[in-house]
Amino acid sequence: MNKGEFIEMLADTTGESKAAAARSLEAVLDCLAKAVKKNNKVVLSGFGTFVVRERAARMGVNPKTGAQIEIKASKTVGFKAAKALKDAMQ
Repeated sequence: MNKGEFIEMLADTTGESKAAAARSLEAVLDCLAKAVKKNNKVVLSGFGTFVVRERAARMGVNPKTGAQIEIKASKTVGFKAAKALKDAMQ
């Protein structure tokens, strides 16, 4: 399912227009991104938790040349599904 299909499903579920559903989705995603960017943990009960995870610097291998390279430390977003979401998938 892509974003357009998700917006269409959201509009059908809420009874709103596709434009209104798209604005709502964009607002939610924007707020989620801002909260995670500030290193906040975002907990959505019954759905899951978004959290910033830090990756340590490490050595890697350039697949083209075989030379070792240093991969810098970075941050990424992690998601852990809530039990209710996991149960709904079975």
